[in-house]
Amino acid sequence: MAVSWRSWLANEGVKHLCLLIWLSLNVLLFWKTFLLYNRGPEYHYLHQMLGCPTETKATFGVHLKIVGDWTERFRDLLLPPSSQDSEILPFIQSRQYPKLYIDGPFGSPFEESLNYEVSLCVAGGIGVTPFASILNTLLDDWKPYKLRRLYFIWVCRDIQSFRWFADLLCVLHNKFWQENRPDYVNIQLYLSQTDGLQKIIGEKYPALNSRLFIGRPRWKLLFDEIAKCNRGKTVGVFCCGPNSISKTLHKLSNQNNSYGTRFEYNKESFS
Repeated sequence: MAVSWRSWLANEGVKHLCLLIWLSLNVLLFWKTFLLYNRGPEYHYLHQMLGCPTETKATFGVHLKIVGDWTERFRDLLLPPSSQDSEILPFIQSRQYPKLYIDGPFGSPFEESLNYEVSLCVAGGIGVTPFASILNTLLDDWKPYKLRRLYFIWVCRDIQSFRWFADLLCVLHNKFWQENRPDYVNIQLYLSQTDGLQKIIGEKYPALNSRLFIGRPRWKLLFDEIAKCNRGKTVGVFCCGPNSISKTLHKLSNQNNSYGTRFEYNKESFS
């Protein structure tokens, strides 16, 4: 019996041992992924909101929406109790911050928005985060890219959400005005809920106040206007937001128009 055991171990043992290790690693990976994705939507928010703004910058920003116990605890680890309402993480604090591990960078379909002559980018709420990298890229230098006109539509429920990237939008707007290219970026902000209108963006962002609309976009009219202004061209349509907006844009992109303008639809989702 000892001879047969040694014979089996010599001939088949290594093969079975490798198979056992391979199966163990797959089971471990499965459970790790299963546990992460069943912690709730907070994990997805953090997972999707880590991004390097441009290839030329060595730093990146983290935008985290507080939507539950997990993100609240994470916020408390980063911000001292007296500064929990602060919008910006204090850099000079004598605190022991947790160690973060970042996977990436990963590609995104929104990178293709720079390869169209005309692009329509539509964001719903926190879905604006993938577009922040595109806007930062244009802020660095827009000339190497094919893009010559960008329609940027952002729909939010409350006015405070627009403050996330208000500074970036204003700087970008002023940049193209100073370079005598006011038509390069067409910014339209839509406030879908009218509560708290007294907290309008304010005097700090006059360029955005004039581009703020109450209600939801009239998508059909918007597509007709873009088609009319860009006759015979191909417009890249990029959406990150609720499925209702995505389905509407996808449907309109597939419809013919009388101006010979073609719309190509792309989508990115947090889920």
